[in-house]
Amino acid sequence: MLKNCHFGHAGLGLRREMLDDMLSLNVNRPDFLEVAPENWLVLGGKFAKQFKKLTDEYNFVCHGLSLSLGSPDPLDIEFIYQLKDFFKTHSIKLYSEHLSYCSGNGHMYDLMPIPFTKQSADYVAGRICQVQDILEQKIAIENVSYYAAPGQVLSEIEFTNRVLEQADCHLLLDVNNIYVNSINHGYDAEQFLKALPSNRIVYGHIAGHYNEAADLIIDTHGDDVIEPVWQLLEKAYQFHGVFPTLLERDFNLPPCDELLQEVERIRTIQAKYLRQECLL
Repeated sequence: MLKNCHFGHAGLGLRREMLDDMLSLNVNRPDFLEVAPENWLVLGGKFAKQFKKLTDEYNFVCHGLSLSLGSPDPLDIEFIYQLKDFFKTHSIKLYSEHLSYCSGNGHMYDLMPIPFTKQSADYVAGRICQVQDILEQKIAIENVSYYAAPGQVLSEIEFTNRVLEQADCHLLLDVNNIYVNSINHGYDAEQFLKALPSNRIVYGHIAGHYNEAADLIIDTHGDDVIEPVWQLLEKAYQFHGVFPTLLERDFNLPPCDELLQEVERIRTIQAKYLRQECLL
């Protein structure tokens, strides 16, 4: 049985450039859409009306950019309450955030790695609990790509699993980030994937990236998904069962029908493993 299927099987990250296409789409529609709430909270006029029409028609999840869970700065409580109202207005099914930070005496326009230590894991878990208490719902955290690991004591998988356990939250499993980190930091992607807790996976991401060098990949979400990442998604379904999965594409956007072909490939892979599960 498909896990956590209350918002669909195969989804697509929504950008403003896609609004007209999504509103006019009648066939091969994504099962759910995802937005960064920061990009839609304050919109008015035409965009706000189009967005409300879409949230009335589609299942939606939100993937945040600025909660800054690992920051030394206090949480922005007013912002969290704004999110709570936004989620209610648009019937948002789930909220996720990055296991990283983007502020410290000011806002940084990048996602920075949290030191992999027990103290940092417990600190972040406490902040996740605070957010969940205000929202009155569990949130999901995403395993992120990173390019340096300052002050590392724990491995990435030890750190991630400690946060999940301490916060008792969901996991947004980003398959591309595991692949990127495995190349950049020289670990086995399948072993990392297998060590994640199946019961916490609520949905997944898959995306493209940029090869800077043989041993350096940049997580850009600006290209097609490559075959090794598709293969790793299949491994994820083998290890953890089939979970809702979303295609991320942030720039270099191709025509909508090309994006929907990748969404359809997610469905095809899911169907393969759902059939296998039914035969067990």
